[in-house]
Amino acid sequence: MKSDFFTYQAQTSPHPFALEISHAKGSYIYDTSHHEYLDFVAGVSANSLGHCHPKVTEAIKNQLDKYAHVMVYGEFIQQPQVDLCKLLVKNSPKNLNAVYLTNSGTEATEGALKLAKRVTERAEIIAAKNSYHGNTMGSMSVSGVEKQNQAFRPLIPGTTFIAFNNEEDLHKITTKTAAVILETIQGGAGFIVPTKDYLSKVKKRCKEVGALLILDEIQTGIGRTGTFWGFENYNVIPDIIITGKGLGGGMPVGAFIASFNMMSLLKDNPKLGHISTFAGNPIIAAAGLATLLEITTANLISETLRKEKLIKKHLKHPAIKEIRGKGLMLAALLETPELAAKVIYKCLENGLILFFLLFEGRAMRITPPLTISDEEIIKGCNIMLTSIDEIITSK
Repeated sequence: MKSDFFTYQAQTSPHPFALEISHAKGSYIYDTSHHEYLDFVAGVSANSLGHCHPKVTEAIKNQLDKYAHVMVYGEFIQQPQVDLCKLLVKNSPKNLNAVYLTNSGTEATEGALKLAKRVTERAEIIAAKNSYHGNTMGSMSVSGVEKQNQAFRPLIPGTTFIAFNNEEDLHKITTKTAAVILETIQGGAGFIVPTKDYLSKVKKRCKEVGALLILDEIQTGIGRTGTFWGFENYNVIPDIIITGKGLGGGMPVGAFIASFNMMSLLKDNPKLGHISTFAGNPIIAAAGLATLLEITTANLISETLRKEKLIKKHLKHPAIKEIRGKGLMLAALLETPELAAKVIYKCLENGLILFFLLFEGRAMRITPPLTISDEEIIKGCNIMLTSIDEIITSK
């Protein structure tokens, strides 16, 4: 299988982990050699309820027995779609009462940008330096790392970049601006949290000039940072929410959420202003609904903050310079990218899955399932500490 993987499957990095997966359950992944790995990454924040959660699996099987894809999104009334959208609205601020389901977070970014231009009839987008919003051409156009973008230019024009948490840059938001798009917590940049009421100040500036605020909640949302939406931690309500990853419980999904009045502009002048064949797939919507119901009824959201404290309590080492983030969206920073890479691979050898962040090489991603137990957290932290010691003593 490994030979076929490298022969027939396009690769995304020079040195993939290349684990040959047998099965996964709960907080563990198992390879074909019968090794078990404690998963501190959760499919890069996607497996909110761990692997093969029984309620998600049951929802998928039940829906599969009824019907799968039946029509392009938005034409037929399908119960899983309706129920998922209704539950998302129930857990969102009152002004955010219409949901457009997509196949992924990056597609939700595309839809949100189109909606902002349609609503404001403006072209300029303001985004943050060191941001990441996806890998399609539109999403890359508002992602602020030139090293990632340069090989694919020209991208979509009209984006101006500002520094995250820098209030002096807010004057760049003007009456020409359609929208400001920000990650609630910057992900690829190193899990950078907003400070000094930054997001509410951005929203205030947007209101002054008639621009919209789009918050990318693909990583921070769906309970991962101690509230249903990450922005609830920071005294701000956006005009458009982007979500994905943890919404699907391991299945591919995304959504953008806005007011019904705003969203209605996509259905006419022109018709089919935004359209997607497989968006809202009923099997995936059923999985998303089961995931949301479990997260919102099983006390998992408030538990993320307690589990954050537990990780920080047990993950103390002179080599760890800082732990950034909030809830179960954490990054442990070491002194150099080289050391971080060595520790990540050593942890893999020792039975713990960690991962990198896109643009902060010193960071080790810690985004386990929301369902992870205290015992598993302590076990994972101990593996990290042991692995760091093994790397340092081997120098």
